[in-house]
Amino acid sequence: MARTETSNKLSQAELPEVNFSDYGDVRYLHLGTEWVQGSMLLDKPFDIELEYVQRMMVWLLFIQTGTVARRHAMQLGLGSAALTKFCYKKLKMKTTAIELNPQVVTACRLWFKLPQDDLRLKVVMADAAQEIRKPEYRGMVDALQVDLYDHEAAAPVLDSADFYADCRELLGEDGLMTVNLFGRDSSYIRSLEKIAEAFGPESVWAFKPTREGNTIVLAQREPTRPDRTELGQRAEVIESRFGLPAKKWLRLFKPVC
Repeated sequence: MARTETSNKLSQAELPEVNFSDYGDVRYLHLGTEWVQGSMLLDKPFDIELEYVQRMMVWLLFIQTGTVARRHAMQLGLGSAALTKFCYKKLKMKTTAIELNPQVVTACRLWFKLPQDDLRLKVVMADAAQEIRKPEYRGMVDALQVDLYDHEAAAPVLDSADFYADCRELLGEDGLMTVNLFGRDSSYIRSLEKIAEAFGPESVWAFKPTREGNTIVLAQREPTRPDRTELGQRAEVIESRFGLPAKKWLRLFKPVC
């Protein structure tokens, strides 16, 4: 959850109510509507349940698996903390999450098993558009995961070329950004054009949409074209070590340009 780039900071009274629902072995996060803002497997709280959220981890294909634990992951928008928990618990990464709504942070700690902050984990309650401009983050992030939707889930609330340029400034030399693009508006192409403007068209990759309409886009700080054999080998390691369906990703994921 985050505000639009042009609005003033929302007051506590204007932030949507945060609640959850359980269905079978899955718990879902809601922001005042029936729209699902995240989920958690009750018996495996540190796994990633939703397919599109799993795809947000596709950046793993682009780095040496043995270096993952030495890297820094950042999430813009906490959701149900699935990405934050996975990077922190499963990948053993330094992990920073930025979330505007303090109720979401409280809900994640009460209902979605989000650990308390420590030397590797930091949850910052702030406006992502402003927070990421701080000099202390510049060039310090290896994997940036952007999933910023309001309670209506109509379109990304931060979605300008300037915002994506700020995201690029966060990344180290081989850093990568993944973005969830979803909405009832026909905004995917416009968002893709803005990402390409900020990162360069040769840096942008995309999945085919999920059945629910989520399209995950990846942008590289510096463009590369990894060998397909190498990607296949990394996918096998990712599946065996982290339980993500990385071999399937290779059939659904390709450069945009």
